[in-house]
Amino acid sequence: MSLVWLGTPAFPEAAREALADPRLRRNLRKATGTIRAKRLEATGELDDWEQLRDAGEAIKRRTLRHLGRYLEQLEESVTTAGGTVHWAVDAAEANRIVAGLVKATGESEVVKVKSMATQETGLNEALADEGIAAYETDLAELIVQLADDRPSHILVPAIHRGRAEIREIFRREMPRFGRPAPEDLTDDPRALADAARLHLREKFLRTKVAVSGANFACAETGTVVVVESEGNGRMCLTLPETLITVMGIEKVIPAFTDLEVFLQLLPRSSTGERMNPYTSLWTGVTPGDGPQAFHLVLLDNGRTATLADEVGRQALNCIRCSACLNVCPVYERTGGHAYGSVYPGPIGAVLTPQLAGIEQASSLPFASTLCGACYDACPVKINIPEVLTHLRSRAVEAKRPSAEGLAMKAAAAVLSSPTRLAAAQKAAALGGRLLGRGGVIGRLPGPMRGWSDTRDTPVPPTESFRAWWQRTHEEGRKS
Repeated sequence: MSLVWLGTPAFPEAAREALADPRLRRNLRKATGTIRAKRLEATGELDDWEQLRDAGEAIKRRTLRHLGRYLEQLEESVTTAGGTVHWAVDAAEANRIVAGLVKATGESEVVKVKSMATQETGLNEALADEGIAAYETDLAELIVQLADDRPSHILVPAIHRGRAEIREIFRREMPRFGRPAPEDLTDDPRALADAARLHLREKFLRTKVAVSGANFACAETGTVVVVESEGNGRMCLTLPETLITVMGIEKVIPAFTDLEVFLQLLPRSSTGERMNPYTSLWTGVTPGDGPQAFHLVLLDNGRTATLADEVGRQALNCIRCSACLNVCPVYERTGGHAYGSVYPGPIGAVLTPQLAGIEQASSLPFASTLCGACYDACPVKINIPEVLTHLRSRAVEAKRPSAEGLAMKAAAAVLSSPTRLAAAQKAAALGGRLLGRGGVIGRLPGPMRGWSDTRDTPVPPTESFRAWWQRTHEEGRKS
């Protein structure tokens, strides 16, 4: 798996398939509706919610303006605290670093805390190629891994799966990875969670190397933060002897006190909770307590190039809360797989084309109604509609000449000349009389077919406004 699943269809085609799946749409509608309601209730409790959003945006913008300085400070702080920092320019280098660190321990398996960065780099597959087994420990990520599936949501990767499906996945696939599911397993959520807990417990107690992501890292102190809801993260971050954290360079924040803002914004925006059940913080290595070797892999993988775009760079402010997904009418109807990327939904539509290149994901900026709900929900005020329109222009500029592009150039030539416009209007009126039925034209030919497949095209009037104006005013002057 990598940032973009190469070979998958473009968004319009993939979305069409998703829209035809009533079970998927039912699951998405229920899940996103529930999360939206919880988020609104949690954020409504705070009188200063908008001030918190302003503060989060300001911290992120300041960080990006001085990103190099804060990353150097983070490296110094982590190193002083007994950790080791590695720099990875792209996904391949990050995977090589992690694989080398695991091999150096002599181990052949790792447990993982849910990490968007390692999904982005395709770490699990890279480790498998090196003979290293990676076990996901987040419940939803475990479901996705057991089913050999792909995540479809930032926060709830298995949102497209129903309880009955999960039960069958556990019964069928758990024996291949370790402890099998109970024979009498039901689809009750508590029973499914218990089965996952028992399946993972032996791995927590046995595995000596863990791989994690990071929600934040404080440049001032070298403190790394992971927030989660199940306790699996706490097990991975404390029991193994070696901890390897892979973190996008944009996750750094200047000061430890900045966590006061983000630890209020993130849980309310993501799960609708006042705070996460588990918030784990660690600074380097503490003798006799927790992992005795800590490695921080700082991942670029297109982020520096994104930073150079004055409009698009604000996508790097994202704190991975998924609030934009839960309010997006497009995501609610198509799900995450249609985006063909590790990052689905509105944030994926602006982040993926920048990290992977606009040529790799040129359809994603168009996967939006531009309704602005994502901007209203974003806890750090990323103006996603602004970035979408910016990337749309880049996508059009990057395309080879197309029928649509040629048609737009022809339209520009016609509209720039009154004489050509008048001739075109007369021709359209004549064509409309020949092709029209009941005041509308049926299916248009050639490149306009996509338009007329879903819209009624009215017959052009027999007389244009310009012709009417000239005729009536000429007659007025004569009288």
